[in-house]
Amino acid sequence: MATLPKTPQVLKGVHILSLSLNLPGPAALLRLKHMGASCAKLEPPALANAPGSVTGDPMSAYNRTAYDALHSGIDVRSVNLKTDAGQKMLQRELAKADVLLTSFRPSALKKLGLDWATLHQDHPALSLVMIVGAPGAKAEAPGHDLTYQAENGLVTGLDLPASLYADMTGALMAVEAVLQAVLQNGRTSKGHRFEVALSEATAHLALPRHWGLTLPGTLLGGGHAGYQLYPCLDGRVALAALEPHFAKSLCMVAGLHWTTPAMMTEATTHQAIAGFVAGRSCKALEDLAREHDIPLHTLPN
Repeated sequence: MATLPKTPQVLKGVHILSLSLNLPGPAALLRLKHMGASCAKLEPPALANAPGSVTGDPMSAYNRTAYDALHSGIDVRSVNLKTDAGQKMLQRELAKADVLLTSFRPSALKKLGLDWATLHQDHPALSLVMIVGAPGAKAEAPGHDLTYQAENGLVTGLDLPASLYADMTGALMAVEAVLQAVLQNGRTSKGHRFEVALSEATAHLALPRHWGLTLPGTLLGGGHAGYQLYPCLDGRVALAALEPHFAKSLCMVAGLHWTTPAMMTEATTHQAIAGFVAGRSCKALEDLAREHDIPLHTLPN
């Protein structure tokens, strides 16, 4: 996995308070920290019978490695918001925050006295970024990453998606909402409310499929011989020789006579490139890619 470049500290001096659990909120909070914000999180106490390594955030039980990575450098405190003491701590933290980040249903926020009307009255300069499953009235409906991906046509067959795309796209949109909140506050000195719906984030992620770009048989859906996954001697190779100059180089090394870009959709070209790749190792293909400027990535067994 590539190392991310150092992020400019554009949020230095901004304080974010998070009550969000699981993945989208913590992933957003970590990214905001990397942008210079000071970040604190209040999470519920662990259950009495939970193992010592499990916190009140379910992610710590799902995968402790993920939980630790998400909360690196975050000021995390355990508090029961249903108690008077917990509410007092919450109010102290809200008074210090510029943005509150949540991932509860609206009804749960109301029970905690964190609905927008109450929050804005008590803390006029504080902005609220709510991560919900679906927008508006649908925000009370249960859902998860898998259901939002399925709803938007990103689940094919019976294989689970390779990653939690809805959650991670929602995290990026939550960061975007925080940046908007900070900009708006700078102009108006007032807090603003933003809603980030995971279903809408997934719909944005699915736009290329909605437009037909990645449907089976299209150029990006297996119809282009240079944009395809092929088995090789000791693994697989992801080819991305889509543009004509890349496709021409691929055809040259595969021993094919280049005519026009249209040849890349012909069955004979698919067969020839599949046969060429099948007889070579991952290393040999990587060497050819470097020598001839062909975009590919090998996946050894």
